[in-house]
Amino acid sequence: MMFEDQRLQRIREKLDAGERLNYEDGVALYRSPDLLGVGWLANRVREQKHGNKTFFNVNRHINPTDVCVASCRLCAFGKRVRDPKAYTMSLEEVWEKAGHGYTEAVTEFHIVGGLHPELTLDWYCEMLRGLKERFPQVHLKAFTMVEIGYFAQRSKLTTREVLVKLKEAGMDSLPGGGAEVFSDRVRRIICDHKITGDQWINVAREAHQLGLHSNCTMLYGHIETEEDRVDHLLRLRALQDETQGFQTFIPLAFHPDNTPLEHIPKTTGFGDIREIAVARLMLDNIPHIKAYWVMMTEKIAQIAQRFGSDDIDGTIVEERIYHDAGATTSQNLRRGDLLRLIREAGREPVERDTLYRPVERVENAFTVLV
Repeated sequence: MMFEDQRLQRIREKLDAGERLNYEDGVALYRSPDLLGVGWLANRVREQKHGNKTFFNVNRHINPTDVCVASCRLCAFGKRVRDPKAYTMSLEEVWEKAGHGYTEAVTEFHIVGGLHPELTLDWYCEMLRGLKERFPQVHLKAFTMVEIGYFAQRSKLTTREVLVKLKEAGMDSLPGGGAEVFSDRVRRIICDHKITGDQWINVAREAHQLGLHSNCTMLYGHIETEEDRVDHLLRLRALQDETQGFQTFIPLAFHPDNTPLEHIPKTTGFGDIREIAVARLMLDNIPHIKAYWVMMTEKIAQIAQRFGSDDIDGTIVEERIYHDAGATTSQNLRRGDLLRLIREAGREPVERDTLYRPVERVENAFTVLV
């Protein structure tokens, strides 16, 4: 491979020698004019790790409430308690909602919501217990590190104590949202009501120490710099060195519509696939990089399978957070649609559960291959 950008040749030599990429390498990858070269490097690493496989799962999203005490400038989802458009489900409604998408043998419920000023930690524990009673084989991937921090504040417990209670109630892992960008400067502007970047890292550390896996994320395409992005990735990588608790990194493109930052241009397809590629090259110790089709569009998610991604997310059924911010993608894809998307991208689809164990499906039943 001949690179237009000689910095990429040096990065290739480091990768060939088994050397870890550093901060300067990350900035060079973001700034390189040779996008195809960056993608070639990322695809090579991706295929070394996963061959021709692209993973997906049959999941559904549940957002119990959009009421939120935070006033994040990046958010179009959260609403105040007295907003006539706000909603909060009852426990029975959550359990009923979970059952609506269950006919496809869902293996995961992905549960996140706003920071509600009245719902208690006991309410959320009861929600989890009710889901486990009704759907015992479904993995409950629930609550961002931000939500954990808020539950601790409201209940006057430590975040570790909150994690223990939620785990005992049925929480199996955490989705890893709310990380945004760890830069203090950026957070003061876009999400100053949330926990700090250091606090996010600490909650993730405690979850991993308790045996709970999580994903991790980065929101890009707003007011952050390329240097902020590299710093964010390196801090995730450092925690993974320590705990080995992250399963997947998901870069999340900022959708500005209906937010106080709607003057900011939307990310481009070129930017989205570069984000995937840089993540794959920098996060050498995080097994999977996900191209979240809801945010990237189905076509870009397909292209991303040649730029470092090995996962295309799941069926979802209904997604509210990014659609409230102007996402125009479908709110759900059927299992067959995901199989088609992956095969059209020239990859081999592998259905997985949340922990990346292969799922063997016969008609509407499934078996997890341990």
